[in-house]
Amino acid sequence: MLDVLRKGPEERFDRITRMAQQLFGVSAAAVTLVTDRVQVHKSQHGPMALGDGPRETAFCDHTIRDSETLVVEDATVDERFAHYPSVVGSPHIRFYAGHPLVGTGGHRVGALCLVDENPRSFGEAEQALLAELASWVQRELDRTAELDSAARVQQALLPRCVPEVAGYEVAGMCLPAGSVGGDFFDWYHAADGQLVLTLADVMGKGLPASIIMATVRAVMRSTTRHADPGQALTQAALTLHEDLERTGRMVTLCHARLDPERGDLHYADAGHGLMLLVRADGSAHRPRGGGLPLGVLADQTWTEEVVHLGPGDTALAFSDGLLDLYDGTMDSLDQIAEVVRDCVDATHLVDRFTVLARRLGVRVDDVTVVAIRRTA
Repeated sequence: MLDVLRKGPEERFDRITRMAQQLFGVSAAAVTLVTDRVQVHKSQHGPMALGDGPRETAFCDHTIRDSETLVVEDATVDERFAHYPSVVGSPHIRFYAGHPLVGTGGHRVGALCLVDENPRSFGEAEQALLAELASWVQRELDRTAELDSAARVQQALLPRCVPEVAGYEVAGMCLPAGSVGGDFFDWYHAADGQLVLTLADVMGKGLPASIIMATVRAVMRSTTRHADPGQALTQAALTLHEDLERTGRMVTLCHARLDPERGDLHYADAGHGLMLLVRADGSAHRPRGGGLPLGVLADQTWTEEVVHLGPGDTALAFSDGLLDLYDGTMDSLDQIAEVVRDCVDATHLVDRFTVLARRLGVRVDDVTVVAIRRTA
C-alpha cells in the first residue's frame, strides 16, 4: 500500500542513510522493508554491501516484532543470529541496531538499521539518535501514504466514462508528473444536450496545485447554466479570483461546448492556447486563443470562438506537458499533428500519447489530452 518497493532508490531515503552511516561511523546504514517473505533494502549507504534475502534470516524480521530499538552488539554470541548466513559468511555482520518503521495501518513494515563488521556497544544516547533519524524516515513513509490517498481522490474526480455523442468520438487522459498534479479535464452533458468540456492547467505541481485543481473543477461545473463558454469563464474567474490571488496561483484553461447537430465547437481560451485542429484532408492549424489566465485580473472577460468540425476532423486540446514529450517547443505541433493523422480514432490517439508519456518514466510536467473526432 505504501507503493515504495517498485520505485527503486529515492533521494529522500538515500539522504537519511548517508547521514546515518557518517554519523555513527558504521559499515552500512539502510532503510529496509520487510514483506511476508523477503527483506528488501530500499536504501543503503556505506562500504558494506547488503543484499536482499529471505525474511526468516533477516535481522529486521526481529526488529519489527517490537516497538523498541533492537541492538545486537555481537551477533556471533547471540543465539538468535549466530547461525545466520550474513553472520557466518559475507558480509560477516557483527553489530546491528535497528529501529522499527510503521505503515499506515499501524503495522511495523521495516526498519532504519545500522550494520558493522566489528562488535560494538550502543548506548541509550545513540539509540535515541537512531530513533530520531527513524522518525524522519517515518515521516517520508507517511507522506507517501498521504500522496497515495490524494492521488486516489484526484483520479476519482476525473471522468469515469466516455460520453456518448452520436457521430463523434471523445477520449481523454491525465497523467500527473508525480503522485498528484495540477492538470485536469472534465466533460458532461448540459441540460440542453450539448457536451461541455474543460481542460485546465494550474500553475505549479504537486499537492498544492491539486487542491486548486479540485476547486477550479467544482467552480467550472457550476457554470453549466451558461450556454456561452466566454460567459462561463468570466463567471468562474469572478468566483475564483480571490482564492487564486491569495494562493499566488494562475490557471490556464480551455472551456468548450460541442453542438453535435451543427458540428460546431464553441470555446473560450483563458491563456491556454494549446489546441490543434487537424482536418480530414490532413491540414492542421491552431484555433485562435485569447485572454489572460484565471487569477490575473478580477474583471477579465472572455469571448466565445467557434470552429466547425466536418466529418473526419479532429480537435485536440492538451497541456504543455505534451510538448515536453517532444522538444518542449511549439515546433512539436507538427509531430503531434502527425500522430493525429496516423490514429484511427480518438481513443487510439489518446492511447498513443499515454504510451509515449509512460515510456519516458519520470516526467517534468503533467500531461493531459482531450480529443474530439467527428466520424466520417
